[in-house]
Amino acid sequence: MADGEGRNGVWLAEQGLKVDAFDFSENAIQKARLLALQRSQSVNWHCCDWQSFDWQVSRYDNVVGIFFQFAAPQDRTALFAKMDKSLKSGGTLIIQGYTAAQLKFNTGGPGKLDHMYDEAMMREAFVNYDIIDVRTYEAEIDEGTAHKGMSGLLGMTARKR
Repeated sequence: MADGEGRNGVWLAEQGLKVDAFDFSENAIQKARLLALQRSQSVNWHCCDWQSFDWQVSRYDNVVGIFFQFAAPQDRTALFAKMDKSLKSGGTLIIQGYTAAQLKFNTGGPGKLDHMYDEAMMREAFVNYDIIDVRTYEAEIDEGTAHKGMSGLLGMTARKR
């Protein structure tokens, strides 16, 4: 979800997965299509926002969200519910995002404290999941010009019961 220029979606396709990916930016989708073509991969791209994406019930084995902190806190519950709805029982949820520590680094992300993630939020939002791994850490990242440098991060992998 919110795959931007397609790095994550194309990488997942390279791992042999069938991938649906969306982003609201037509420009980003065009770049993503080019990246997939250059790397001989097939990804089903959708140009839409998260509210318009077709979150079909129990459609996906995996739902992956990397740096998608555009949703305001009042919208986050609805977004997380859509992610949950579309994931099959036994499916894997992967979330990578920024923590409050990111505000001191200013190397990407929304720059708003209420958009940041923490472990308690993830555990509460996905209470019907078995947490495989959740961690808060700081690391140097290079995810393109908008996400580059030392960063305050949260990573979670969980399996839906």
